Amino acid sequence: MKKIDTRHIARAGIIAALYAAVTLVAVATPVGAFMFGPVQVRVSEALTVLPALTGAAVPGLFIGCLVTNIIGSFFGVAGGALDIVFGSLATLLAAWLSYLVRDKKWLVPLPPVVVNAVAVGLVLHLAFDYPLVATMGTVGLGQIAACYVLGMPLLLVLEKYKGKIFR
Repeated sequence: MKKIDTRHIARAGIIAALYAAVTLVAVATPVGAFMFGPVQVRVSEALTVLPALTGAAVPGLFIGCLVTNIIGSFFGVAGGALDIVFGSLATLLAAWLSYLVRDKKWLVPLPPVVVNAVAVGLVLHLAFDYPLVATMGTVGLGQIAACYVLGMPLLLVLEKYKGKIFR
């Protein structure tokens, strides 16, 4: 097992800050209407490919999502405590699963798509009584857009610099 050092912690912190910053900046744009709710495309979910490059992304994505969900709940744009707890834990699980399949590049974005479709769809159903299957579908489609359409090109570019960025 690899020893966790200062670089690992710093990388996790940078990824957490980046996830939260991208989400919160995007909320202030026209895309912001689709960051929380039943039709959801979080641009920051493109970062869920980072576990393919560094294990530090697993706690980093979790903390970034947690911070984002806490701030979002203050503005009434999320499902409150359910989203803070279960939405953030879903990101942790998805990031860990992505880390496990990191050697199969095209599978890396799949765990965030599936886990978030189920977990966030369920949270939105419980919090707002949205239709469960339809909400899971719309969240899943949003995740495909964020993780495959945005995230996969990001992974392909960052992969070229892996040795320089993530040593």
